[in-house]
Amino acid sequence: MRLAVVAFVLGIAMTGARAQGYPVKPIRILVGFAGGSELMARLAAQQLAPVLGQQVLVEARMGAAGNIAFDAVARAAPDGYTLLMGAVPLLTNQLIYRKVTYDPMWDFVPVMLLSTIPNALFLHPSVPAKTLRELTQLARLSPGKIAYGSGGVGSANHIAVAFLESLAKVKFTHIPYKTASLGFVGAMSGEVDMVITVVSSGVNYAKDGRMRGIVVMDTRRSQSMPDVPASAEAGMPELQAVNWYGLMAPAGTPRAIVERLHTESIKVMSPPDVQARLRTMGGEPEARTLEQTAAFLRSEYARWGKVVREAGIKAE
Repeated sequence: MRLAVVAFVLGIAMTGARAQGYPVKPIRILVGFAGGSELMARLAAQQLAPVLGQQVLVEARMGAAGNIAFDAVARAAPDGYTLLMGAVPLLTNQLIYRKVTYDPMWDFVPVMLLSTIPNALFLHPSVPAKTLRELTQLARLSPGKIAYGSGGVGSANHIAVAFLESLAKVKFTHIPYKTASLGFVGAMSGEVDMVITVVSSGVNYAKDGRMRGIVVMDTRRSQSMPDVPASAEAGMPELQAVNWYGLMAPAGTPRAIVERLHTESIKVMSPPDVQARLRTMGGEPEARTLEQTAAFLRSEYARWGKVVREAGIKAE
C-alpha cells in the first residue's frame, strides 16, 4: 500500500515536471477538412508558435468525413504535442458512420474554442420567398418540391436542414453533392433551390443578387450580413446552427498543459488585428473558459445527436 502511494505521488510529480517544461519539441495540429478548419488551424499555429517557443505545425489528415484526423488524435499520446482542430462533424460522425473508433465526449478534452461562424439559409432568386416564414409556407403547400444542396449525407449543412425540417414540420428534397462548395454552386446555378452554409461562403453572392439570404441561424445578426434577420427575428428562435472551430487534445492530457495551451490561445487570439482576421473569414471570436467550452460542446452534442437520430441520418 505504501509503495502504491509513493508511485502515485511520483506520478503526479513527473506529470507536473513534464507540464512545467512544456513544450520541448514541435506541436502538431491535425485537420480533417480543407476550408475553414485548415484556415483556422493555420491562424492558430501562426499565433501560438512565438509564445510557446516551438514550431506549431498544421498537418492535413483529410478523408472519411474527418474521421481519419479525429481517430489519429484520439489515439495519440496525451502529452500536448498532438492536437486537433475540432469542428461540428467531430460530434456527429459517431451517430452517422458505422465504423467510428473514437468517442467525441470521452476521447478528447477541449483546449480552446477559437471561433464560431453562423450558418445562413440562402435561396436561389427564382424561389418566391423573401422570408423564412414564406419559405416554410411554400414547403407546407408542396412537400418535397423545394430541393436543397449539401456537402453529402451527414454533412453539417445536411443536418442543419434536417433541424429546420423538424422545427417547422416541413419536408424538403435533399440533393447531396461531393462537397459543401459544390452544393452551394448547385444552389447558385439553380440546380437546387436553397442551401444552408456559413455566412462567409454566401455573403458576396447575396450582396450582388445571385443568392438571397433570408435568415442567419444564430442569436444575433451577422456583421457580414447586417440586413438579414437572426433566427428569433425570423420567428424561429430555436433555429440555431453555428459552425465552430476549437483546439482539442487527447483525453488524459495533463491539466497543466491544457491550461497553458488555453491561456496562450486566449492571449494570442485576442488582439484586434487577429480578431479582424477572424471576421474576414466570417468568424466570431470566442474567449470562453475551459468549463464554458466543455459545456458548449456537451450542448452541441446533445442537440445535433437528437436531430440525427430523429431524422434517421446514416452514411450511405
